[in-house]
Amino acid sequence: QPHELPAFFAALNAEGNDTLRDFFLTCILTGARRANVMSMRWADLDLKRREWLILDTKAGTPHRLPLPTAAVKVLEGRKRVGEWVFPGKGATGHLVEPKTGWKRILERSGMKALRIHDLRRSLGSHMAAGGASLPIIGKALQHKSVNTTAIYARLNIDPVREAMEKATRTMVRLGRPRGGGRTRARKDAPGEDDAA
Repeated sequence: QPHELPAFFAALNAEGNDTLRDFFLTCILTGARRANVMSMRWADLDLKRREWLILDTKAGTPHRLPLPTAAVKVLEGRKRVGEWVFPGKGATGHLVEPKTGWKRILERSGMKALRIHDLRRSLGSHMAAGGASLPIIGKALQHKSVNTTAIYARLNIDPVREAMEKATRTMVRLGRPRGGGRTRARKDAPGEDDAA
C-alpha cells in the first residue's frame, strides 16, 4: 500500500547489511522474481543501456528487462566482486535465503505480513495505478499466458521502461522521509548470506 512505503523504505535504509538492503531494493524496483535477483550476474547486466538479460526464467525463455534509473543507481553503487551482484558464502556463491535480513526489515518497518514476493506485486500495482496497460505490466513482470503471448511478442521494450520508470519514481518519492531526505546507498557493510 502507498501509505506503507515510507516505513518500508526507512527500514531498508536502516539496514546495515548493504547486500541485503540492495537486494530488497532491486526486488521492489525491478519487480523481478526473488530467485532471479539472488542469482543476478554482472555479465547479464548492461547498465549503460539499463537492461538486464534474465536467462533462467520461470517461463523457460530468456527475458530482457529494462532497469529503471533507481535500480541502476543501486546496482552502480555495488562493489563488483566476482560474478554475482549479490554474493553469498554458500555453495552457489550468491545470496541464497535472506530470511534473517527480511525479518529485521519487517520489525523496523512495523509490517508483519509482508512477504518478499509482495515487493514484486508492489511494482505491478504502482504501474497499474500510473495507467500502464495490462500487457505492459505483464511484460515487466515476465508474466506469460497463452492469451497474451502474441501481444508480448510485439511489445517494444521502451513502453515497458517508461511504465517502470514512472512507477519506481513514485515509489521512491513516497518512500522518502517527510523531511525531504534522500535514499542513500552505503558501501561499508560486508555482505551476508542468510542461508537457512
